[in-house]
Amino acid sequence: MRRLHSLGGLFGGLLVIFMATTGFVLSLQPLADAATTMAADSGVNVAALADRVAADLPGVERLVRSASGQLVAYTAENGVRSAVIVDPQTGAAAGAYAPSAFFSFITDLHRSFMLGNVGHGAAGVAALIILALAISGTLLLVGKVGGWRKLLAASRGTGSQRLHTDLARIGVAVLLLTSVTGAYMSAVNFALLPENAGAMFAFPPASAGDSVAPIASLEALAAIPLTDLRELTFPAMGDATDVFTVTTQAGQGYVDQGTGAMLSFTPSDAWQRAYEFIYLLHTGQGAPLVALLVGLGALSVPLLAVTGTIIWWMRRRNTPRFSGNVSWRDADTIILVGSEGGSSWGFAATLQDALRLQGQRVHVAAMNELRRSYPNASRLLVLAASYGDGAAPASARQFLARLERFASTPGFAVLGFGDQSFAQFCGFAARVDAALAAKGLSRLLPLGSVDRQSAGHFAAWGKGLGARLGLPLVLNHVAARPATRKLLLVERTLYGMEVQAPVVVLKFAAPQPRGGWFGPRLPHFEVGDLVGIVPPGGAAPRYYSLASASRDGVLEICVRKQTDGLCSEFLHSLVPGEAIDSFIRPNPDFRPKQGRRPLILIGAGAGVAPLAGFVRHNRHRRPVHLFFGGRDPASDFLYRDDLQTALDAGRLTSLNARFSRVMGGGYVQDLVSAEADTVRRLVQQGAQIMVCGGRDMANGVRGAIQDCLAPLGLSVDGLKQKGLYLEDAY
Repeated sequence: MRRLHSLGGLFGGLLVIFMATTGFVLSLQPLADAATTMAADSGVNVAALADRVAADLPGVERLVRSASGQLVAYTAENGVRSAVIVDPQTGAAAGAYAPSAFFSFITDLHRSFMLGNVGHGAAGVAALIILALAISGTLLLVGKVGGWRKLLAASRGTGSQRLHTDLARIGVAVLLLTSVTGAYMSAVNFALLPENAGAMFAFPPASAGDSVAPIASLEALAAIPLTDLRELTFPAMGDATDVFTVTTQAGQGYVDQGTGAMLSFTPSDAWQRAYEFIYLLHTGQGAPLVALLVGLGALSVPLLAVTGTIIWWMRRRNTPRFSGNVSWRDADTIILVGSEGGSSWGFAATLQDALRLQGQRVHVAAMNELRRSYPNASRLLVLAASYGDGAAPASARQFLARLERFASTPGFAVLGFGDQSFAQFCGFAARVDAALAAKGLSRLLPLGSVDRQSAGHFAAWGKGLGARLGLPLVLNHVAARPATRKLLLVERTLYGMEVQAPVVVLKFAAPQPRGGWFGPRLPHFEVGDLVGIVPPGGAAPRYYSLASASRDGVLEICVRKQTDGLCSEFLHSLVPGEAIDSFIRPNPDFRPKQGRRPLILIGAGAGVAPLAGFVRHNRHRRPVHLFFGGRDPASDFLYRDDLQTALDAGRLTSLNARFSRVMGGGYVQDLVSAEADTVRRLVQQGAQIMVCGGRDMANGVRGAIQDCLAPLGLSVDGLKQKGLYLEDAY
């Protein structure tokens, strides 16, 4: 489904954008018509108005009422033909009529690219591509959020992914409507579907007599409200046997100009009514609200194309390439990977190479790509990292939902990747292992685990797997060093020495490039993203939350010194002018929601860094309430001056701090409990809660918030599902 969606967008993108752009322009025409067209009184009938028009415009042949309600009389007098706009109230001429050359040109472009039938065919293909993109996009979105009931849940992912998702939610219904109606109209144009059932209207009969009555007295025309009229054709001048031909919403009939009787009437058939209704939905002609919705839906297409292309490119760039990766249909071994930062893919490549050396046919894919069945696979190996506090990583969020429809029964083994310092170490992998067993699959091995990307743990698990499979499986994994760039330290501020808990705030800048036209440039990042730093002599990177955005001109982090911490000791020893090797890992799931609703920020120690960054960037001065925990205000009140400046400037609404090593102190979770009434009030106003800091602190805060929410009948899990409770715990 994702491949269909991507290919349709990439190969049909320009065609679809062109159709959508011209469609948006055409959607403005009904709005312009509605603003300039004179409205008809509901009491005016066709007979009365036609009588006035005939008196005011000698030689009138036809009276046409457009979908917008505009009335145009076509006349022929002394060999000169003209078209005149008619006042629907008085029947008087209101000026010459000339269709808009601009809208006529855009209409030809939209319908056929001004290429005749070939262009009509291309327009029909574009409608089908939009239809395929709308359907596949909707199904992908449903799978991503976990079902139809969660279709309106908070969007997750990078900025492009969130924007793409939100645009799709807004525009998909309109895109489905316009694509289906456009394809239908194209099919009618090529006679693949009928516009009507055949010879729709009978041949006009002759008038019964030779007398001509005043038009206003003709009962059949007087019975038709002007608002129902489509077209009225007048009898030929001087021919008493000719008749009026009247077309309404209901059909076409012929009226005797002498007696005023309806000589015959043929109602529109189902095909004709369907076509007219579909034409209205597609163009919005005569329905300004429909036109507005169609226009907004069309306007979303170029934005969807741009964000979709960015997503495709990022996915392509970040998806590893596996040599010899056989089709899932032919593989005897399936390796599924759940990864957030990408490191688990490297372990999967090592496992694939080892199995291939033993003659196995191996297919590697993301856990999100679990198929309904694997016809030739006898084993399923799952390498699942845990994100945050036991959550599913990005490439595995759909796995458990997809597993419900899984129909194969291979033996399975699950290997979890995580950090043993977290309470939910390999928590997601444990849920996957239990779910596969509950599905009836047999375990090849008990749940395995790899702590902090340990090559030794991975090799030990591989040895056990090889013994179970009867293969001499050797997994010698060497982690690929991530691509890094050097950044220079430009400023450092040290806190916490008096309480024997050193914390340093470090600011880095890009080095001056050698030659070139551009000055030093930082990689792109936002507050709350992570910077990976590879310390000298270390292979695995350490991650730190960012307190700045790239537009600030510096990369800022806050680091607590850990005993025997290779990276933290290295960073604490840095002096301005020295460099680090670093790379950025986006963290889009830890960002404040847009809008004016309150924001509750809770952090302790170095965890306050990204929260201070959010406060610094609160330029629109939304209500922000910060709860901070430290040890001693005289020693480690981090960002004190910045926060006081933010309070004075209105970027921070309130600052509540608690320090554990002063008289009457406590922890930040105690502060949250003490301010329970305030927290409840803010949550009732739609506040979003963001927590950053150590794992123990985050667990304590979660419990305190849960107690605060209980009187409201709410829960932390409920807020999480709505994107109103975010954690970045370590």
